[in-house]
Amino acid sequence: MTTNTAPEAIANYDEIARAMESRAATYGLLARLYRREVDQPLLDELKTVHFPLNTGNGQVDSGYRLMVGYLSKTWENTLTELAADYLRTFLGHGIDGHSAAYPYESVYTSERRLLMQDARTEILALFRANGLEKDPSFKDAEDHIALELEFMQLLALRCAEALRTSNSDDALALVRSQATFLDEHLMAWAPLFTTEMLKFAKTDFYRGLSRITEGFLAEDQAMLEEMAASAEE
Repeated sequence: MTTNTAPEAIANYDEIARAMESRAATYGLLARLYRREVDQPLLDELKTVHFPLNTGNGQVDSGYRLMVGYLSKTWENTLTELAADYLRTFLGHGIDGHSAAYPYESVYTSERRLLMQDARTEILALFRANGLEKDPSFKDAEDHIALELEFMQLLALRCAEALRTSNSDDALALVRSQATFLDEHLMAWAPLFTTEMLKFAKTDFYRGLSRITEGFLAEDQAMLEEMAASAEE
């Protein structure tokens, strides 16, 4: 274990740990929004959130504006409207791989846009290597975007914990793991997926979610790559 107990080092570790926890919270929220339809408790919570509207990331800012605009005009049938849009956007009504923005890595990384392909096998192996098993109540495949986002959330939280105990070796390894997972998995298909979301989503809520996801993942990838490169210097 590598430790550094100088006050300035501890302060820096704490600052980075807070950034990791903030990232984890964003990944967790995105995962929940993709995992299943919005219910009343989540809708009530979202209406109280003060979303930043000027982050400097054009995609994220555009997405937040769309989502905030939608949430400011909820009505008695909002949950029904959102449920219908969730089904339309992510499940579709056809039997081919082009009838919706299917939230599975396999669809976007296999030649015939099929489920349960190599990507799912790779993700399953990664989860098990990290001591994880899918919740049996979640019936979708392991390469569902919600589970990939939750995996990033977990890695970020583990990184924060390593930083708070001044374990720089583990923290750096976890930064690299996150950067690699984004590069080899989420960013290999999420941009295509979010583009298709805009084709199928009818509400500004899910159109906004598409833009937030795309912008956040791209920015996070750049940040992690910069952190990993800086650690090598």
